[in-house]
Amino acid sequence: MIKRHALAAFALLALAGLAHAQSYPNQSIRLIVPWPPGGGVDTTGRMIAQPLSQRLGQSILVDNRAGAGGNIGTEFAAHQKADGYTLLMGSISPNAVNQHLYARIGFDPIKDFAPITFVSSVPNILVVPASSPYRTVKDLVDAAQANPGKLTYASAGVGSSQHLAAVQFKTATKIDVLHVPYKGTAPAETDLVGSQVTFMLDTTTCLPFIAGGKMRALAVASKARNPALPDVPTLDEAGVPGVYASSWYGLMAPAGTPKEVIDRLSKETREILQTPEMKKRMAEFGAEIGGGTPDDFMSFIVSEIKRYEEIVRISGAKLE
Repeated sequence: MIKRHALAAFALLALAGLAHAQSYPNQSIRLIVPWPPGGGVDTTGRMIAQPLSQRLGQSILVDNRAGAGGNIGTEFAAHQKADGYTLLMGSISPNAVNQHLYARIGFDPIKDFAPITFVSSVPNILVVPASSPYRTVKDLVDAAQANPGKLTYASAGVGSSQHLAAVQFKTATKIDVLHVPYKGTAPAETDLVGSQVTFMLDTTTCLPFIAGGKMRALAVASKARNPALPDVPTLDEAGVPGVYASSWYGLMAPAGTPKEVIDRLSKETREILQTPEMKKRMAEFGAEIGGGTPDDFMSFIVSEIKRYEEIVRISGAKLE
């Protein structure tokens, strides 16, 4: 009798989950972007939101909640109702790096989120001003080794993806260069173009500067060449092996969101990523298309958290 009741209860739960999945979504969805408009996370979020909205038959409203390196919006998302109507555009800083940087971030990047799909990654690009005398990675490294502490590199701030990419580059080449942190990518790029700093391991926001002849790309920090810069070697090819640094983005939901909803969102997103239109847009953005299951994305996040623990330690960066 007890066993029969237990089976009946389980069947009812399964039917309830199926009904929820079949009726989902029946209202608009909010996508939390924990960064200001115009950046990589925001751009990627909006690229995905439009076609996903069409497939789901409901509007997806992008809600920018910036601050504290992505922590403010990510913490907000972590504490929303786990019903599939609040999603997060996750990214490398709040979801892998910040727990090693900040004394408190207000959420657990593993326990508080249900990964949906790894959307894309954007490899960092080693750039110098167009007027720079350094035309290759070897030129730059040789100059840094001959002038310890004299060359400078820019970043969007302490602990930013540009900073930590440069830490990997410095460690691999054993060079002594001075970090110049800025309050954001735009002012860092402005000073690089003006030759106020020597180099930067920038994100793909530098592509227009490269195309416009204001910056020179020396290498990309990825295992394969970037389709947006097919003539630019990887750091491996340039003689600096093992330096892989990318900003990555992926859809997440608050932990406890029904599995049926997660699976539906994952399936739709993965299909969107394989459309010719999305492949074209991602290529123009200099991004590498993601994909994979929720479990695949979780395994990737865990590996990134572990990898960046040592990189942050080497950097010596700490934030309140």
